[in-house]
Amino acid sequence: MADNNNELITLFQKIGLTEQRAKDTAKNKKLAPTLESTIIEAGFIQNVCDKSVGALLYTLASTVNKDASQHLGYLARAISNNKLKSSDQVAAAIKFAENSKEEINEEEFNKACGIGIVVSHEQIATSIAAHLETNRDILIKERYKSLGSLLAKAKQIPELRWANGVDIKNELEKQVITIIGPKDERDLVVKGGKKKDKGSTTNNQKEKRETTPLSPLPDESKKNSMFLEGELSKLHKPGGNKQIKPELMEKHLKETGGKVITRFPPEPNGYLHIGHAKAINVNFGYAKAHNGLCYLRYDDTNPEAEEERYFTSIKQTIEWLGFTPYKITYSSDYFDKLYDLAIELIKRDKAYACSCTPEEMHEMRGGDDGGERKECIHRNRPIEESLIEFQKMKEGRYKEGEVTLRMKMDMQSGNPQFWDLVAYRVLYTPHHRTGDKWCIYPTYDYTHCLCDSFENITHSLCTLEFRMSRESYYWLCDAVEVYKPVQFEYNRLNIYNTIMSKRKIAKLVNDDHVKGWDDPRLYTLPALRRRGIPPEAINGFVQDLGVTTSNSTIQVSRFEKYVRDYLDLHVPRLMIIVNPIKIVLENLPDDYLEEFVVPFKPKDSAMGEHKVPFGKIIYIDRSDFREHDSPDYFRLVVGKSVGLLHVPYSITCIGVKKDHKGNIIQLSCRYENESDKKKPKTHIQWVAESIKHDSPIRLHEIRIYNNLFISENPTAHPNGFLADINPNSLEIASNSLAEIGLLEIFSRALKKSKNEFESVRFQAVRVGYFCLDKDSNLDDPSSNWQDKIVLNEIVSLKSLYK
Repeated sequence: MADNNNELITLFQKIGLTEQRAKDTAKNKKLAPTLESTIIEAGFIQNVCDKSVGALLYTLASTVNKDASQHLGYLARAISNNKLKSSDQVAAAIKFAENSKEEINEEEFNKACGIGIVVSHEQIATSIAAHLETNRDILIKERYKSLGSLLAKAKQIPELRWANGVDIKNELEKQVITIIGPKDERDLVVKGGKKKDKGSTTNNQKEKRETTPLSPLPDESKKNSMFLEGELSKLHKPGGNKQIKPELMEKHLKETGGKVITRFPPEPNGYLHIGHAKAINVNFGYAKAHNGLCYLRYDDTNPEAEEERYFTSIKQTIEWLGFTPYKITYSSDYFDKLYDLAIELIKRDKAYACSCTPEEMHEMRGGDDGGERKECIHRNRPIEESLIEFQKMKEGRYKEGEVTLRMKMDMQSGNPQFWDLVAYRVLYTPHHRTGDKWCIYPTYDYTHCLCDSFENITHSLCTLEFRMSRESYYWLCDAVEVYKPVQFEYNRLNIYNTIMSKRKIAKLVNDDHVKGWDDPRLYTLPALRRRGIPPEAINGFVQDLGVTTSNSTIQVSRFEKYVRDYLDLHVPRLMIIVNPIKIVLENLPDDYLEEFVVPFKPKDSAMGEHKVPFGKIIYIDRSDFREHDSPDYFRLVVGKSVGLLHVPYSITCIGVKKDHKGNIIQLSCRYENESDKKKPKTHIQWVAESIKHDSPIRLHEIRIYNNLFISENPTAHPNGFLADINPNSLEIASNSLAEIGLLEIFSRALKKSKNEFESVRFQAVRVGYFCLDKDSNLDDPSSNWQDKIVLNEIVSLKSLYK
């Protein structure tokens, strides 16, 4: 065995791990020794192996369970000898090995793992053809919306059990196209039954706009792909997880009817963030995809940090994302049951009362240097003594931190989650639901798996940081002989240029760096909601990323692009002038007034249309004018013309008016309605003055949001994350103008979603996407809304204008 981390890192790189991943793996006290043994058994301690073989060895080491580990050498050699060639075969091998108490029967092993079986392309084609013929009516009716479920079912065809998954997918798609043809407008159905416009532009005069291709949007054909393909598709069916006693599974199946049951178990000590959106989608989505149930369970075992506002916000956020819990439960619902099982654990000599301080526990676990681990002097005290001490803890006869109840696990295990974890601690804080009934509270490590068991959870889905907790999770369920769910870990959703830590966000809020937990610069879900990010876009983004078993971090630009593409399909368009400059059309009479009919979205009649006034005085954005021309500038310049969106004639600048400081305050222009109609090179947005129409609408504020932090990883700043705050993360425009169509958009959206200001979303043409902020003073809708409106920029447009 390797003596130090450097040797392990070198060894792990021989199977194709990158240097960073090798370093991370070497730090994993559970995985590192297992992977080391796997590599040695496979015979690659000196030689470098093929990368695909190395990936399978890593899969084996990271997924092998306790029951199968006695056959680790056999499984490793089966991979190195190219008998096991896919992750599916490795999974089947582990399952076979865990049920093999004695030496493995090679013939039965080969049969169970599909070794030597080659599925030809012709066999795949024949099986897929028969499969599609059986499901032809569904395919014809639902078209590409049925693709995900058809693929999932195809992979379950016995003849294709050991076929290459990519080959199955390619053949299925090929035959589907032959039967129903390629995708067309029928397959681009989105929420509300509206179809994506083909080739639609921002206006009927060919305004330039972002041309980046759309990200894949969450249409029906992709809705369940995260659950029916990839890692989640490999999870066991209810009843497939082995129990310490067979009768436990019999009872479980009798109570559940074989349904998939999941749970989302947040701690009510803060607001949910975008990472939780993935957990919500995974747990609720997996259950829904399998016609199962999902609990919302508040893990309320720490009364010091829990507040009612967090409970309320969590429930509202889940509902906002579009999910409904089967039941809402609390860990505190089970306090009596948890206490009874703690007594049982002590009686079985698997828990003990400990008077060590946290510092002493840390040293006995190896301390900061990871030294020798030692057992606590209280570990082998008589069972009766621990029962008495635990009773005294419950009666409030000890101070906080003076005594704990610890689980008697294995202090010499390579897994830190086996080093006699604390099960109960003394805490004299009233609980929001149980009041003063308890002065001892169970820990997460003790509570979580048992509550999963009580609720008959079939799939305990959690993020990768809980991977080492899986062993202790199973140990505790078996120790008290209760039904044992299966834990599966997947990658978290991490995003650059922000922080997710509740403690760090609290610091930002408390020190007034941001204006509350829902400040739109944060990535809490209340903040994203206030910023105007649609819940459908968040869900679609999460589902598009999918589920893997390795961590990664996403660029902010990728998230914003997904949101931008979603909004492009779903929201109306208006003209907003962020930084206005006044224009007087000198050749028009003072009372000149025209009305132009403007669609809320070109080529989408379902969005409707509205009228906007046009007269002698208009406003354009200051960025659309220059005093001095250049060859690559196509907007307004003195002596040069530019088009106005939705207006038949262009305007030409003939003069500039400045104040005593030299600042431009007004432009004199000519409306070219009497000259030959010459097509301008570009068109710009505008709004007009009209007393009759109460135009323009004067906005109180437009808030433009940039990244809150300068660098991708704020916590890496040598002076701390606060030193990395972007001083320009919020820009405010206070003299902005909007066209009168904005009021109709307000009225429509607020009628559907009363008091949900962020539901008022629209594209400000050539500027970005915006929503109404809750700071808007609109308490009296019958009153004039002028100068009471606050808008938040959701995402910008990627400008291509010259």
